Amino acid sequence: MSQTVRTRPEGSQNVLSEAYDTALLDLDGVVYAGGHAIVHAVESLGTARAGGMHLAYVTNNALRTPDAVAAHLTELGIPTGAADVITSAQAAARLVSEQVPAGARVLVVGGEGLRVALRERGLEPVESADDGPVAVVQGYGGPDMAWGRFAEACYAIARGVPWFASNTDLTIPSARGIAPGNGAAVEVVRIATGAEPQVAGKPLPPMHRETILRTGAERPLVVGDRLDTDIEGAFNGEVDSLLVLTGVTDGAQLLAAPPEHRPTYVDADLRGMLTGQPEVAPAEGGFGCGGWTASARGQELVLDGEGDVMDGLRALCAAAWTEAGDGVCTLDAEKALSRLGV
Repeated sequence: MSQTVRTRPEGSQNVLSEAYDTALLDLDGVVYAGGHAIVHAVESLGTARAGGMHLAYVTNNALRTPDAVAAHLTELGIPTGAADVITSAQAAARLVSEQVPAGARVLVVGGEGLRVALRERGLEPVESADDGPVAVVQGYGGPDMAWGRFAEACYAIARGVPWFASNTDLTIPSARGIAPGNGAAVEVVRIATGAEPQVAGKPLPPMHRETILRTGAERPLVVGDRLDTDIEGAFNGEVDSLLVLTGVTDGAQLLAAPPEHRPTYVDADLRGMLTGQPEVAPAEGGFGCGGWTASARGQELVLDGEGDVMDGLRALCAAAWTEAGDGVCTLDAEKALSRLGV
């Protein structure tokens, strides 16, 4: 189904946590980073939950089990049950189970999260290509994943076994910075075999389907920090999204976003769930939001006025996305963004 090209962030007179019944929250870069809660996350989520919003945590990280993720969130001060956690391991396991016989053996290249998810679907995880697997499933196995695990995947794939990947995020945030993610590991196997995996995680439909099946959300709001997974996943699922700037996306990337990466709303952090969103409207040959006006002049984006930083960024998004249409904005935004510090 074709979608209208978004040319500006939307406004909302209603508080977002009241306008939507379920928040589908990414974890890394949104709720925590390097295991520690991101500023304002605990209080914001607590307020949203107390107001009646269902909180579900949706992660492409297939390493940990839902029980482990829920326990970690609870330790951070965010009471969570395992049923509130949806992982790409679960989406991958369902995808595998629909294509192989019940009880089949599946070679796991990854962590405990994948093994638990496969068992939940009635499949038997195995460790070697010589164990008779009928499929290979690969997910993030942590920074200490042994090189030999990739070799086992290659041996099985070379014998004609289908290959599944939990996700293909090239990077993952850590306490020390950006580290290689499962996508980098998938590339190792792809280069060695020439094969292509079936991918389950965000931004692809299997993950959105898994999330809706497990949450029963009717008016979901995807909340994330990544344009190419969280926001594109919302676009593919035809649901609204909130981008928060506590993770990997910066202002320049947001302004250059193609249509499938443009969020419905933009805010600094999870406090954005607890407010309405200001309107971005045409103004003086450009677009205004709050005290700011943004416009395209020559080969650059120009920002005039003053006020809340996020209002300035929203106005710039409207100017950039309108100029780009269904493409990518190539106008110089360095000076405008420097005024906002984003």
